[in-house]
Amino acid sequence: MATVVVRGNRVFLENGDVVPATVLVKDGTIEEVRTGQACEAEIPGVPVIDCHDLLVMPGIVDSHVHVNEPGRTDWEGYETATKAAAAGGITTITDMPLNSIPSTTTMDAFNFKMEHAKNQCYVDVAFWGGVVPGNQFELKPMINAGIAGFKCFLIFSGVDEFPHVTEDDLHKAMKQLQGTDSVLLFHAEVDGTEPDVSSLDPIQYDTFLKSRPCSMENEAIKLVAKVCLQYKVPCHIVHLSSSEALPIIQEARAQGAPLTVETCHHYLSLAAETIPNGATQYKCCPPIREQSNQDKLWQAIKSGDIDMVVSDHSPCTANLKLLEQGDFMAAWGGISSLQFGLSLFWTNAQKHGFSLQDVHRLMCQQTAKLSGLTNRKGCIKEGMDADFVVWDPSGHLKIDKSMIEHKNKVTPYLGQTLQGVVHKTIVRGNVVFDKGVHSEKALGQFMFRNHQK
Repeated sequence: MATVVVRGNRVFLENGDVVPATVLVKDGTIEEVRTGQACEAEIPGVPVIDCHDLLVMPGIVDSHVHVNEPGRTDWEGYETATKAAAAGGITTITDMPLNSIPSTTTMDAFNFKMEHAKNQCYVDVAFWGGVVPGNQFELKPMINAGIAGFKCFLIFSGVDEFPHVTEDDLHKAMKQLQGTDSVLLFHAEVDGTEPDVSSLDPIQYDTFLKSRPCSMENEAIKLVAKVCLQYKVPCHIVHLSSSEALPIIQEARAQGAPLTVETCHHYLSLAAETIPNGATQYKCCPPIREQSNQDKLWQAIKSGDIDMVVSDHSPCTANLKLLEQGDFMAAWGGISSLQFGLSLFWTNAQKHGFSLQDVHRLMCQQTAKLSGLTNRKGCIKEGMDADFVVWDPSGHLKIDKSMIEHKNKVTPYLGQTLQGVVHKTIVRGNVVFDKGVHSEKALGQFMFRNHQK
């Protein structure tokens, strides 16, 4: 018998239809989906969450989040990050292996991170491990423990405890990943093509943009394509910003490379031409590029060359952003947007002819698939986790510091008015966010790749 019922006049079904429906939930799992207005009868003794005319969609899965706990909890932490996620309709995050200390590059570090996250998470959390020089024999134990996959850098990561890999390191790691169902994520930039900008004004955004040209991404993605084709291990390019790299990706896929690609809200909603000088809250790596580049990214999403859209929520303390100095070259690179991802994407996606079905594909299904969670997350159907975002796609919100749940409130989106307002977030049948109020207890659980319930 159902333990909770979720119903509404606009429920987003597995096939993309939006219809009146009643979803019966038993012990956190969807037991049955009944369509039609006739399903509104009460079930005696079972609580009903009536969403009326709000849209009930599968919860958002954000597969690129830097929580930074343990070790840098002044930057962010599991409580604040998952509260921000819940406020944004995100029911699952996948936490990156850095910038926590230690980085998640060993089984011991993975266990240490989970110990710190325990009883703090308001939404469900999966974890990425890391590939660094010399840790190739740590990978299979973490795979067996259910880690979502692994991330590596091809350039300095920004923190000393997560060194970047060489091509030789990649060969060692790929040999360990062959024959598993794991995936290797790449921060795809390499040194060697960037100009010397030391004589230019570091307060000018154009100086920073010149220092991280598209060629750094393009050359890195050529290497990713090469090893992906050689080993046929699933590979994934995180935070693509260079539209120039799209032909490289297309060619690799045409040759059979199991290669997926994401881009981020900031590359789709911000453009270099409108970034004020000294406004270091806009700094990230790779950088936000020109409007013409952004237009090509939108086209690539429409064509399927980009598979998913994520936040790459990468916060830090305000002092590391050097807001008073405005020095783009010295400031920490990273943008905080976790809480506002759904609204950011929906606001801009409509202008490019995208639908709610596209939101579902790009921010629920594909991100769940990347994280190895398609048996539990990403759609409303029998047997899946009862994860829902209840929202008003036509509503508007203005981003104000007082509403931000992230630990540090520095974001380039302050003052922006966005379309799409989250009213309620439900994780495995539990209401974890309801019109500005979080659940009393942290009810999130850890998620493991392709594990059965």
